[in-house]
Amino acid sequence: MAEEKKTRVGNHGKKYSDSIKKVQAGKRYTVDEALVLMQELAFAKFDETVDVAFNLGVDPKHADQMVRGAVVLPHGIGKTVRIAVLAKGDKAKEAQTAGADHVGAEDLIEKIQGGWMEFDKMIATPDMMVAVSKIGKILGPRGLMPNPKLGTVTFEVARAVKEQKLGKIEYRTEKAGIVHVAIGKKSFGAQKLRENFVALANVLIKAKPPTSKGTYIKNITLSSTMSPGISVDPADTMAITGNG
Repeated sequence: MAEEKKTRVGNHGKKYSDSIKKVQAGKRYTVDEALVLMQELAFAKFDETVDVAFNLGVDPKHADQMVRGAVVLPHGIGKTVRIAVLAKGDKAKEAQTAGADHVGAEDLIEKIQGGWMEFDKMIATPDMMVAVSKIGKILGPRGLMPNPKLGTVTFEVARAVKEQKLGKIEYRTEKAGIVHVAIGKKSFGAQKLRENFVALANVLIKAKPPTSKGTYIKNITLSSTMSPGISVDPADTMAITGNG
C-alpha cells in the first residue's frame, strides 16, 4: 500500500510534502478531525478514493482469528458495481428484475471459461455451486468466488443483487491482521464518510474473535488516494460507535 502511494505521488512531490507537514506526527486524531483534515490534504484533480486501514489484534494465520465478512455501507463507495448472477428459472428472472447486469447458468460459465470477465461481483444460487467449481481457479485468485458467509451464495438473489448495488463491501484480515477497505470518495463530504466509517467500524468490532486477547483495535489509518495517512484514535472510534 505504501509503495503504491509512493508511485502515485511521484509526480506531485511538493504537494505531497506540504500535505505531510499538515499531519501532526504522533497524534491520534478523532474520527471527525481526521475526516476534516483529509479533505484539506487531498490535492488531486480527480475525485480521490478514501481508504481506511484497521490494524487488529488478531493472528490471521489461525483460522479462528480470521476476521472476514461483508457490510452494506449507507452511502456505497461511489463505484458502479457490475453484477453477474448464476441462477436458473424463476431465480434467474428474479435476478434480472432486481437489476443484475448479467444472468445465466452453464452458458455464463462457458463465457467465463473463454476469458470473459466483465463483472465485479458474482452471486450464485446454492444449486449452481457444483457448476461454479469448474471456474473456481479463475474466480478464486480474483476474489470473485461466491461465498455463503458473504451472502453471495443464496436463493435470495434479489436481496443479494440490491445489497451489492447499494454498496456492499467485503473485508478480511490481510497479513499482520490489517483490514484495508475503501469507504467512499472525497466528494462524499465528511458526514457521509463518517457514516460509512461508523458502519464498517461497528461490524469489525462485533466480529472480534473470542480467541483475540489484549487490545483488539491497535491502530486505524485514514487516507485518500494521494494523501498521507492520518492516524485515528481507536478510543474515539469505540466511543462514536457506542462500544466505548
